[in-house]
Amino acid sequence: MSSISELGSSPSPWFSGSPASRAALILCLVLVLLATTGWTALRTQHPRPGPRAAAEAAWNRDTAGGRRLPRADAAPEEIRAFFGTLAAEQRRRLADRHPLVVGNLGGAPPSLRYQANRAALRRALVSERARLHDSRLTPLGREQTARRAQRYASLLRPGRQILAFDPTGPGRVAEVFGDLTAARRVSVVVPGVDTEVVTFERSRGPYSAPVGMARALHSAERAAAPGVRTAVIAWADYTAPAGIGMDAAAGRLAARGALGLTALVRALPGTAKVALFCHSYGSVVCGVAARSLPPRVTDIAVAGSPGMRAERVSDLGGHARVWATRDTGDWIEDVPNLELGALGHGVDPVSPGFGARRLSAEGAFGHAGYFVPGTASLENFARVGVGDLAAVRCSGGAHCGTADQGGHER
Repeated sequence: MSSISELGSSPSPWFSGSPASRAALILCLVLVLLATTGWTALRTQHPRPGPRAAAEAAWNRDTAGGRRLPRADAAPEEIRAFFGTLAAEQRRRLADRHPLVVGNLGGAPPSLRYQANRAALRRALVSERARLHDSRLTPLGREQTARRAQRYASLLRPGRQILAFDPTGPGRVAEVFGDLTAARRVSVVVPGVDTEVVTFERSRGPYSAPVGMARALHSAERAAAPGVRTAVIAWADYTAPAGIGMDAAAGRLAARGALGLTALVRALPGTAKVALFCHSYGSVVCGVAARSLPPRVTDIAVAGSPGMRAERVSDLGGHARVWATRDTGDWIEDVPNLELGALGHGVDPVSPGFGARRLSAEGAFGHAGYFVPGTASLENFARVGVGDLAAVRCSGGAHCGTADQGGHER
């Protein structure tokens, strides 16, 4: 089955006809999928433990200065306090000895996580290059191994700040642009389907991948507010659906991703205000997370959203302003906003009844065009990210960003 990135922006003939007929057709397709595959794609799967699980087990058995280490799943406050008691050399030794743990520890100093993840990436790169000589690999397996090795090598380039890395399965990763510790405003880009280590960045269509999205947003924010210290996180540290299948139509992976997204925000250093920019299935993750996000999250903006698993903004809970945008050529418009038990993601966020502020996406093209430089959508995202709400343009060209959901200034 083709992935979303392969479908481009042209409406498919499958979606021709009236909205009602399109909805009926897609509902029939969903029911056929259920009838032919059962519910196996929706059941919880238990993959074999990977390198991250083994690393956490070793960490939980270790000590530092005669003291037991905090558990790998400890609260960020506990992790932060623990590292505050260590000398620089002790921190470095732990990062070198347990890179897959320290590199993913919420509450650990970002600079130490970058150091640890470089060590983890170097080890992963050596492992993948060794696998290339395995005679048992199929041609497809050899190609996939080579692509992962290329991605690891790219992530190891000087100056890259890798905040999270896990080579288990398809792989997960997060990268920071800017100074996360000194930032007054932090933006988090939450991508959608087909996001994994290999697709974390692309040379063709760079702005359809998390790295390109985040880099473009960071540049736009600096242009919009040169005096504001900003940082942007390309956050692909959750298991996203692979292609347009049952996982993409359900909320199971979004629920798991929401836990990780909430943990990320709670572990951020300092007191910077945070804005989330959620694309495609990433907007489902943001919708599920909305109720549990801390007050420092001031804004949630969704683009090309299939729904946020809510009927209206007030159902999301939380205190963040909610923004939505969609290009007129985005095929996601033709996906019916239905909820059938575990399937479907609810009301269209750009519909008037949902209650989000609708941002202009002028200049964007298709499902993957919202972060392309020069588009109104990227400019609007940047204004939201730096808190310059008076300059945000809604659909129709009007400025619409100075009031909260209830019409009051914030």
